[in-house]
Amino acid sequence: MQNAATAAALPLEEWQNKFEQKAVQLYPPSDPSHDILHIRRVVRMARKLAAAEGADIRVVEPAAWFHDCVIVAKNDPRRAEASRLSADAAIGMLRDMGYDAALFDAIHHAIAAHSYSAAITPETAEAKIVQDADRLDGLGAIGIARCFTVGALLSRPFYQDGDILAARRAPDDKVQTIDHFFVKLFKTVDTLQTTAGRAEGARRAAFMRDYLARFAAEAGEDAGN
Repeated sequence: MQNAATAAALPLEEWQNKFEQKAVQLYPPSDPSHDILHIRRVVRMARKLAAAEGADIRVVEPAAWFHDCVIVAKNDPRRAEASRLSADAAIGMLRDMGYDAALFDAIHHAIAAHSYSAAITPETAEAKIVQDADRLDGLGAIGIARCFTVGALLSRPFYQDGDILAARRAPDDKVQTIDHFFVKLFKTVDTLQTTAGRAEGARRAAFMRDYLARFAAEAGEDAGN
């Protein structure tokens, strides 16, 4: 392992390469909703938001790469602890890699606060960016794909026949997949913290509503019913 002072002085581009090399080892292909492709998308979005918001990329970058490094299933009773577990594990890895320890508290908070389930308020610009980047990946075309992937992994049907869009019942995403749009995904748009994130979230949510209307029509149900 490199001397800590030498490692911490590496340019960001070298750290980005190190983070990606480590991340490739951490995220299994068995869950496409939380695989390395999800991580790369979140990192790319986090970089864009960080540039727009003037945030510290030295915090945003590792937090985005390792925000899901401890994966807990959606139906696991420990789900609310997943982001804290990831934050703890990430700091351990960054310490072993020789990353700047002065950034650890900020990175830990950015990871811990990204999760919807944890209900931790992001207190820094960097935490808000990582949270937005992750939540945006649950919206739009990618969000739809991820939602159905999770539903399939949990063996849930796509919808409830006769009331696909929950017009006459309370949506329950523990029973059918499409209900997750109403229980969580559309609500996340209102939780986005950054100006750029909110604008992108609105665009993605509009696409999802159009998709649901088409889905219901193709399944033989009037979306207005």
